[in-house]
Amino acid sequence: MPSSKKKQKKKSTKKTQSKNTDTKSADLSKASTQIVKQKVSGQKVYCSDLSEKAWKNLEPLLPKKQTGKVGRPTSDLRLIINGILYVLRSGCSWAMLPKEYPCFKTVYSYFWRWSREGIWQKIQVALVKKVRKKVKKRKERPSAACLDSCSVKTTQIGGEERGYDAGKKVKGRKRFILVDTVGLLLAVIVVGAHTSEKAGAQLLLEKIKLSKRLSNLCRRIKMVWVDGGYQGNELVQWVKHVWNWNWQVVKRNEDQSGFVVLPRRWVVERTFAWLSFHRRLNKDYEKTTQSSENFIYIAAIDLMLKRL
Repeated sequence: MPSSKKKQKKKSTKKTQSKNTDTKSADLSKASTQIVKQKVSGQKVYCSDLSEKAWKNLEPLLPKKQTGKVGRPTSDLRLIINGILYVLRSGCSWAMLPKEYPCFKTVYSYFWRWSREGIWQKIQVALVKKVRKKVKKRKERPSAACLDSCSVKTTQIGGEERGYDAGKKVKGRKRFILVDTVGLLLAVIVVGAHTSEKAGAQLLLEKIKLSKRLSNLCRRIKMVWVDGGYQGNELVQWVKHVWNWNWQVVKRNEDQSGFVVLPRRWVVERTFAWLSFHRRLNKDYEKTTQSSENFIYIAAIDLMLKRL
């Protein structure tokens, strides 16, 4: 008798376990079907995902899929972009990408390949023209700009172009950006934090000069506003010789103390604040400056898509 009772108890426990596993698998299947429905219908799974309107504006600018090639099918580009934006907005590592997106190695391969090919810069330039013309009712190319830099810390991962900014006491890299009077990003360069303001500005302007895409975007610029770190007759003459720009230094009054909003200069400071909403940019986690620059371009793309 006791042996038969034990057998019955074992059978009942097995049945309950099987029921629990069935319910768990059913819940998982429901969740997966809901995620698939969201992907198909275009609903946002995370707040960093592209909206339907943003995807319509971005899709024509992406590289077209190559047909006729033998091999595994290509991934959904919208999911790839959403995965990159998730990493950029949340600040997580690539390996921590949620399961709703393709494999993190696939998402990273798209990011790295498009970075080398200049796709992100191409999209950013196209969106700058579109936002200026459609939203701000201005000409596609700006006639004035602002330039400034900020230093950010790097991590123990290491990488190229690292230094120490003695003025701000930051060990890492320095970002130089050029924005128009609306605050839209025009160009960016990432260098070691030990680079001075004058040297970094020259590197950025030389980079714009060598790039056909960026030089075409900045060809109408006649005036550039900078802060006191970029003053000096040599730099002014160099900019006049290379670009024929008026290099105007906006200084603060010596009588003023604390934070003061200076004319024209606040525009580029606001752009830095906009970019800081993307947590991946709060520190420089990248091994190469190319990846750092392209993450800044993607952040600018994300900001401009919300304006359209």
